[in-house]
Amino acid sequence: MKHLKITNILVVLFIFTLNSCKDSLAKKGKSVKIKTEKQSFNKETYLNSKEFDTLIDGKQVKLYWIETDSMKAAFTNYGGRIVGLWVPDVNGKMIDVITGMGNVKAYANSTEPYFGATIGRVGNRIAKGKFQIDGKQYTIPLNNGENSLHGGKKGFQYVVWNVEQPDAKTLKLNYTSPDMEEGFPGDLEVQVTYSITDMQSLKMEYHAVTNKETPVNLTNHAFFNLNGEGSGTILNHRVRFFADKFTPVDEGLIPFGQHKEVKGTPFDFTDFHTIGERIKFENEQLQFGKGYDHNFVLNGTKGRGMDHAATIIGDESGIIMDVYTQEPGIQFYSGNFMEGKNRFKSGVKDKYRTAFALETQHFPDAPNQKSFPSIILNPKDEYHTVSLYQFSVENNKN
Repeated sequence: MKHLKITNILVVLFIFTLNSCKDSLAKKGKSVKIKTEKQSFNKETYLNSKEFDTLIDGKQVKLYWIETDSMKAAFTNYGGRIVGLWVPDVNGKMIDVITGMGNVKAYANSTEPYFGATIGRVGNRIAKGKFQIDGKQYTIPLNNGENSLHGGKKGFQYVVWNVEQPDAKTLKLNYTSPDMEEGFPGDLEVQVTYSITDMQSLKMEYHAVTNKETPVNLTNHAFFNLNGEGSGTILNHRVRFFADKFTPVDEGLIPFGQHKEVKGTPFDFTDFHTIGERIKFENEQLQFGKGYDHNFVLNGTKGRGMDHAATIIGDESGIIMDVYTQEPGIQFYSGNFMEGKNRFKSGVKDKYRTAFALETQHFPDAPNQKSFPSIILNPKDEYHTVSLYQFSVENNKN
């Protein structure tokens, strides 16, 4: 009996020491991976594949899945969209961290055209819908006040992409944008590869070639809520950007061509702050964007062989998302124009600031800003860029 009591005491001391070590790591901002038993995941419970099986513009639209035991992602080739992404929370429960629709018709009729979409030819804004290449002026349709946004009125979000699925973890989308589509010069052959890695990451890899000089700035416009679709506000998510500067904008959200230090402003996320902490501050830039809708200039902090762009933590789920990219910037959008007019696959509506976007990118209006990195693709070159969204969990959640 004496030996048993000593053993029990040692076990208690071991558990206490282990928990103390975990708490110490948590205070230092460390994250841990969790091992969970393989869970039953019935795809049809979440999405009815028949709701995506249709023809648009004479082309076949379907629902596609890529997956591992710990991560599931659903896509549709209509707009090259991420429909949903399931990852484990701190308790091992699978959480859908990307907002999306339950059928193609809802996407086609949505008042927000960019949910989960592959964006092109040019992500973000082009002032007045005009730019020049070698002295020749080009005009693209205006769809955002006086400016063009995300490729014009019929950008890649309305394209039915060709699909290849080489394995269970990979989806390849292909599209050839013809010369002068939406006013852009040159035939542009695009391939976007979405894949799940062994590091519990969603990898986005973009390739493009052209036969004429043309601007290219591809990205994905996933809307995230790390507490899960339909869980409410994202204002209590904690955010850190690896960016010391941002690009201030005018009332139309067109940059002035300058880099401004974030220090001393509501845009300073060099340490963790919640999204809502300063979003209502009296600040001209916040007023112009009706919140955060700005490009952050990455400072070159490395991770996964790329630039570490951001870390975001769901306050309820404990899910951590780290964003890595080969792009020089990231657009942070805090859901300022969500109006509750569309219904997600979970049945809830897209209410104000219930999701955010983090779009890896070159800078807005780059063709008209000589001080910004160029986005002009030459026929002799290949456009190639990679971004990675990696998921883990906090270790100080109960």
